[in-house]
Amino acid sequence: MIGCNTITLNVAHTYNASPCAVFDAWLNPDIAKRFLFASDEGRVIRAEIDPRIGGHFLVVDRRPTGDAVHYGVFLELRRPRRMVFCFSVAEHDHNADRIEIDIEAVGDVTRLTLSHEMCAEWAQNEEQTRQGWVHVMNGLERELEAMQTVSLPGLVAQTSSAPSKASAP
Repeated sequence: MIGCNTITLNVAHTYNASPCAVFDAWLNPDIAKRFLFASDEGRVIRAEIDPRIGGHFLVVDRRPTGDAVHYGVFLELRRPRRMVFCFSVAEHDHNADRIEIDIEAVGDVTRLTLSHEMCAEWAQNEEQTRQGWVHVMNGLERELEAMQTVSLPGLVAQTSSAPSKASAP
């Protein structure tokens, strides 16, 4: 962030999912569009993610007040432990913010810690920004739980419907 003093806010969340599942959800457009920058009053109409270093992402949330356009570039991707990207919101054309996400297994759960570095001139928006990330993390939790709910019954149905070779006559 060239040319400005910065502030950093941190947000953390714990998930009942593997580090790989948490990491991959951020980079899968079909999953990310349901939680990443999605507001309660809006609807994500576009989610494009090119998950590679130097790759871009674009998420457009159609809100009653107009489209909220979020975009950035991936600077570091180390599956499943770390991702770093620069980030901007179209209506706030300023130096791109820097987002660092660290993911670690802690026993049977996964801890995600997000650090958001922004120009100090946006300090008045710090709490609103923090709440936005909390909303994103809560949405990610709902998506991960839904994925587990869908895959577990399907697995049980698949294994119970096919006769085993041990029970064949």
